[in-house]
Amino acid sequence: MSTSTQTAVVPARAAWSAVISAGGTLTITDLHGNQAVDFLVYDAHDTSVRYSAPDTVHAQGNIFLTTGSVLLSSEHTPLMTVTADEVGRHDTVGGACSKESNTLRYGHHTWSQHACVDNFLAEGARHGLGKRDLVSNINWYMNVPVEQDGTLGIVDGLSAPGRKLSLRAERDVLVLVSNCPQINNPCNGFDPTAVQMTITGAAA
Repeated sequence: MSTSTQTAVVPARAAWSAVISAGGTLTITDLHGNQAVDFLVYDAHDTSVRYSAPDTVHAQGNIFLTTGSVLLSSEHTPLMTVTADEVGRHDTVGGACSKESNTLRYGHHTWSQHACVDNFLAEGARHGLGKRDLVSNINWYMNVPVEQDGTLGIVDGLSAPGRKLSLRAERDVLVLVSNCPQINNPCNGFDPTAVQMTITGAAA
């Protein structure tokens, strides 16, 4: 048995997707630092089974993800597990930017700006997914502290150039990624940059 490795650089503001076989590992590398990576994961054979933020947060008793966190499905079954993390915590509650949320938060002049929901819809369509299949997503590398009064902040990231995190697929999974194009808050340092995806899996 040998291992196979596939690597792709996802340009700033772009989308990416892949099917990762059970036992395979996806490593995400923040090439330039302070780049949010919006992330959704589905059972590759039944996309009605998909990442559930409430199940995941409830099971681990923490809204932040790091090494050991298990991404649970809407059926409370494991999809992927974080096996390594060089950053320390990642966001589950900040959501994906959209034309609507940009307009609400930053003004109508942002309406035409590209957003993560656009990326998810376009990339998901390649796999037969539509708007009804989008759920609350994970934001790898994004720093969203929760204040004492429950207010969410979006502040400078905790990452740095070259920092990585790795996830093991617990079943065959479909992963959708939006390399966040947001330029109105510090989640990407106001300058979106490329990230790298590396899939390592067993090959006969």
